[in-house]
Amino acid sequence: MITQCLLAALVATATPVAARPDAGFWRRAMSFTNGTTPCGLSDSAPTVKAPKANPWSSISPADAKAVYEFVHAPETGLNLTASENATLTDNYVWFIDTLNTNKSQILPYIDGNEAAPPKYARVVIFEGGKAEPVSQEYMVGPLPFSSDTTIQKYDFAFNGGKGGQVPYNGRYFDGKRSAAVQPLLKAVMTEVADITVALFDGAYLGSADKGTNLTAASTTPTSRDGETAYLTFMFRYPGLASYMTPIDLFVLLDITGTDASKYALKGYVTNERFFATASELRAAFDAGELTSEFPQTRDQTWALLDHKPETGVRDLEDRLAPQSIEIGGKRYKVDVEQQYVEYMGWSFYMAFTRTLGLQFYDIKFKGDRVLYELTLQEAAAQYAGFQPKAAGTVHPDAICIFEADDGFPLARHRSGSGNAYGFANIASVKSTTLHARTVATVGNYDYLFDYAFHLDGSLDITARASGYLQSSPYYKSQARFGSRISQGTQGSFHDHVLTYKADFDVAGASNSLEVTELVVVNQTQPWYPELGSFEQMEYRTSNMATEAQFNWAANGQTMYCVVNNNATNAWGEKRGYRLVPGRSNVHLSIRDSPFTRKSSSFLKSHLAVTQQHDTEVYANSWQNVNLAEAPQHDFLKFFDGESVDDTDLVVWFNLGMHHFTRAEDVPVTLYTEAVSSISFAPHNFNDRAQEGDLLNRRWIVPDADGVLAYDDYGVTLPTCQIELDEPATKIEPWVTI
Repeated sequence: MITQCLLAALVATATPVAARPDAGFWRRAMSFTNGTTPCGLSDSAPTVKAPKANPWSSISPADAKAVYEFVHAPETGLNLTASENATLTDNYVWFIDTLNTNKSQILPYIDGNEAAPPKYARVVIFEGGKAEPVSQEYMVGPLPFSSDTTIQKYDFAFNGGKGGQVPYNGRYFDGKRSAAVQPLLKAVMTEVADITVALFDGAYLGSADKGTNLTAASTTPTSRDGETAYLTFMFRYPGLASYMTPIDLFVLLDITGTDASKYALKGYVTNERFFATASELRAAFDAGELTSEFPQTRDQTWALLDHKPETGVRDLEDRLAPQSIEIGGKRYKVDVEQQYVEYMGWSFYMAFTRTLGLQFYDIKFKGDRVLYELTLQEAAAQYAGFQPKAAGTVHPDAICIFEADDGFPLARHRSGSGNAYGFANIASVKSTTLHARTVATVGNYDYLFDYAFHLDGSLDITARASGYLQSSPYYKSQARFGSRISQGTQGSFHDHVLTYKADFDVAGASNSLEVTELVVVNQTQPWYPELGSFEQMEYRTSNMATEAQFNWAANGQTMYCVVNNNATNAWGEKRGYRLVPGRSNVHLSIRDSPFTRKSSSFLKSHLAVTQQHDTEVYANSWQNVNLAEAPQHDFLKFFDGESVDDTDLVVWFNLGMHHFTRAEDVPVTLYTEAVSSISFAPHNFNDRAQEGDLLNRRWIVPDADGVLAYDDYGVTLPTCQIELDEPATKIEPWVTI
């Protein structure tokens, strides 16, 4: 759902915070007026009718309900148990989502006169009741529901050899399996409760037991090949910041199969040692070999994101920080029903699925398609450490739309040295950007995804991470894995990597990836004979021939552009879009971890380019996390020597951060530093810079007498009144020239 995000300015009174009866909360009645117009602050976005109904939109709740009822019907032969009543040995629905519609089906509709392609639902069923229990994906459609609606296996998008099927032991670890594991976890922890109380002042006696004062957290992956399954539990002190108060205790369980009575203890880990049985652990405890070098604190106030009075208040910090206001009203248009947006020459559709989150389709600038699809494929984090949790974590995977001032002009120039009066021509063009932003909380982190549509036709994709560190108990001997951040806590060093799919259609679907290398050569120039041979730069340009994974060049000396060989601008240059690295473009550091060996190859390079196929929809499978050795979907199989020259191609790119943990990650990691970005910028896509048609500019020309002619092109600076309990105060926006 699109939520139009209003960034309105609040104005504080001059009364100091401590002296106000509202104790720091501004509750004054206020309104913003510009004559009879409310300064655009309460305006909703103007509406627009999408050119066509959104073919990527989610299935309706009614359709989802109908699908759920349909798959439970006896005639389907699925033998399903209602999810709320199911156990490990039942067949039950795990989730229902919208199935991706093939590009080959959508283009004739969106670009031509064909009917809209039918919609299908994606249904994941955990089939624990079969002789060989598995997880299987199905597709149900066409929708809306009719007599033509059927169910069939959804296999074609997965290349691991078993289609949409995953072995039971490699399937997603859901609540049913968690409940089945609890009796064993309770038993193995109760057996050593006296030890955990002595060492950590805490016990785990089962999630429902009132005597439990430790929190158990399980890890991923739970398998590497789907043949066997295991589970590692770490323990923390409960509370709002439990991620930051881990204790030095881990339990490893064998949870292979659907018969929970056969689940077994693999061992305990503490003090950097492994104990296969409770007896071994007790023997070490009785011998005095188990100690807490840096005991963990139960006090979590240091890790909360509230104001810390003991740190004081910075001068003038009791005033509200600057805010953005849309004085002239919103400058973008929205078709809420079709999830369609238009802004300053840009247009695009949005969609959402459970597995991929926010998606963008049919992104056009001034009527020309730039991207068919822009979607996040995966958000992963891999940790370093010498503990079961730290070494083996991988996290697999309301939108706000607003326009904001960029804080700098789009273009500015003072031309000439001026006339006799010292004046010169001055031009400045205001720069603003439309942001489509969403935040996803994945475990301990809040990922902020921002898509910024600029007036010049460029598009920025930015990912930021904030939240609690996945921390570990602190040991001096493990300083190589991260900084000590509190009394008994270490911030575990890790990689964040986010994989995106960018299906470019630059001026048409047939594109090439042009590689322009900046090379240094020795040359002579006859007009400089005294220089002899000297170094000079030059271009060497070619098109990438076949599918490949590759990295950004050192010193930025290679430029990658998606170009159309058959479409040129007015100067005969191939129209294209350049891939521009932004901040902190990284790929996964570890190449051969047993936890990500074959299931995460898409994370292991900055960039990749493949030929577009309807069967190569995703970089990853959401179930790959437990199948590192036998993935359901293998990205490496995309690279089979196909041409990417003058064809429909897809660019896959990674954003991410090497998170060198630090004390400043307390209480949470900061968005300012944990950020990565990339830009797509027009490269000969147009005949000139896309700023000449913008009216938000100033052109100042002096005449011979020094009189300035000031052209605002009809876009004046309105006066806006802010009405408080006190007399109204006028504010006037200021445009920097």
